[in-house]
Amino acid sequence: MQTWTLNDIAQLVGAAVRGNANHAIDGLATLKSATETQLSFLANPLYSAALTTTQAGAVLLRPEDAETYQGNALLVANPYAAYAQLTHHFDRTPKPVAGHHPQAVISALAVIDTSASIGACAVVAEDVVIGAGSIVEAGAIIGARVHIGRNCRIRANAVIHHDCVIGDRVTVHSGAIIGDDGFGFAPHQGRWHKIAQIGRVVLHNDVDIGSNTTIDRGALDDTIIHEGTIIDNQVHIAHNVVIGAHTAIAGCCGISGSTTIGAHCVLAGGVGLVGHIEICDKVHITGMTMITKSITKSGSYSSGTAFDSTDNWKKMAVRLKKLDDMAKR
Repeated sequence: MQTWTLNDIAQLVGAAVRGNANHAIDGLATLKSATETQLSFLANPLYSAALTTTQAGAVLLRPEDAETYQGNALLVANPYAAYAQLTHHFDRTPKPVAGHHPQAVISALAVIDTSASIGACAVVAEDVVIGAGSIVEAGAIIGARVHIGRNCRIRANAVIHHDCVIGDRVTVHSGAIIGDDGFGFAPHQGRWHKIAQIGRVVLHNDVDIGSNTTIDRGALDDTIIHEGTIIDNQVHIAHNVVIGAHTAIAGCCGISGSTTIGAHCVLAGGVGLVGHIEICDKVHITGMTMITKSITKSGSYSSGTAFDSTDNWKKMAVRLKKLDDMAKR
C-alpha cells in the first residue's frame, strides 16, 4: 500500500498545508469513517458537524471552513474537485497489461495498437480500430468497423455494435449497449414493419457511459453524444438523439427519439423526454420530471407532485379532477 505525506498530496492538488506536512496518508474516507492514516474532505456544509468528531489524519477544506477545525488540513478552493483528482492516485482498479489474452477472439483484419489490452473472451470483429492505451475487458464485444480512440476503457460484457465511433478517453461500463437498433417500425395493414437502422452512435472524447445504459443507433443520421458528457446507469437514449457537451444524465432517465439536448444540462433521476423536442443549453431538470415540449430558456424545470401521506394524496387527486368544473363555474 502506497503512502503519501501531506506535503506530497498538497503538491498534487495545489493545496496549502496546515499542520504536520509529513503526516502519512494511505487512503481516502468519509469524515465519519476516516482513521488517522486517511484523508477526508468537506464539500457539503450539511456535514460540517462531523469535523468535531472525525478521526481523519487530515481534511481537505476551503480556507473559510477551516477556522473551527484544529487538525491537519489541506486548504484548497474546491475540496470536492481536489478529492476527485486524488481518487485516481488511490484507485485500486486492476490495470491490465498490454496485449491480447489467448482466449480473446480477434479478427485478423482488426487494427489494434500494441499498447492496447484485450481481455479474456472479448470479441473484436473485422476492420475494428483500437487506439493506444485502450482497454477492452473480458467478454466485451466490439462489432465490425467500430473505431475506438486512445485510452478508452470498455468494461466487461459491454457491447459496441457495428460502425460506431468512440473518441478518446471514453469509458463504457459493464452491460452497456452502444449502437443497437432504434425503435423504428412502420404501421401498414394492421402490422408493424421493421425499419432498418442505418445510422451510427458517435461518442466524442471524455464521455462516460454507465452500466446497463442503452444508446440506440440512428435511423438515418447518427445518434451523437458530445464531449465530456456523463451518463449514469440504466439510462435509455433513443435513435437520433443529440446530447451537447458536458451534460450530466442521472439513472433511469428515458430520452425519446430525435430529441436534442444542449450543453451543460443536468437531468436528474427518472426524467422523461418525449421525442422531437429541443432543450437549450444550461437547463436543469429535477427528478421524475416529464418534459413534453421544447425548452428555449435556461433554468430549472420540474413537474409532478411531491409525495404526501396516502390519505392526503388521494384527497388531492380527487380535487385535481374537479379543477376543470371549478374553472368553468
